[in-house]
Amino acid sequence: MLILASASPRRHELLAQAGLAFTVEAADIDETPLPGEAAAAYVQRLAVEKAQAVCSLRRVSSQQPFVVLAADTAVVLPEGDGTILGKPTSPADAERMLTLLSGRTHAVMTGLAAVSSLGQMVSAIEITQVTFDLITPTEIADYVATGEPLDKAGAYAIQGFAARWIPRIEGDYFNVVGLPIARTVELLAKLETAPPSKESFR
Repeated sequence: MLILASASPRRHELLAQAGLAFTVEAADIDETPLPGEAAAAYVQRLAVEKAQAVCSLRRVSSQQPFVVLAADTAVVLPEGDGTILGKPTSPADAERMLTLLSGRTHAVMTGLAAVSSLGQMVSAIEITQVTFDLITPTEIADYVATGEPLDKAGAYAIQGFAARWIPRIEGDYFNVVGLPIARTVELLAKLETAPPSKESFR
């Protein structure tokens, strides 16, 4: 049994797209960065903590082997800045984030972790570079008014309206959407309890 420790509808869609059967049990942990914590270490730590939290709860009630998959994604400003952009707290915060991203290349980092009921754990990190064109203040305000940026890391959705400002990326597109599919399947395959396909549940 595969358990996704995330309430993100985008991750649900992408994992289903990969042909995997799973249930959802969202993790509830403190996502505050540690003092001086690098972005890569931050997303990796949160992914591991989410997977472990759900695994600990599930062990109490589950009678069959299972794997918990967790992910955490952050938008990170260019090297030398290193500012981590999570989900905006308000429309004004979304406008601030998009202003920071305008005309620059940033990194989208996703930490992945999978923990099995057999005591195994594997983890990885996927990084994609995303380049934005310059965006005018009016365009930013109009985009924020649509509501699309308000629940997205970095205040944008590459699969949505923001695609018009992204001329190129370097790396996994699906990582920017919310879950690097190929890397996820590769990670799950390293565990003794292989990820089930939808067909195996029929």
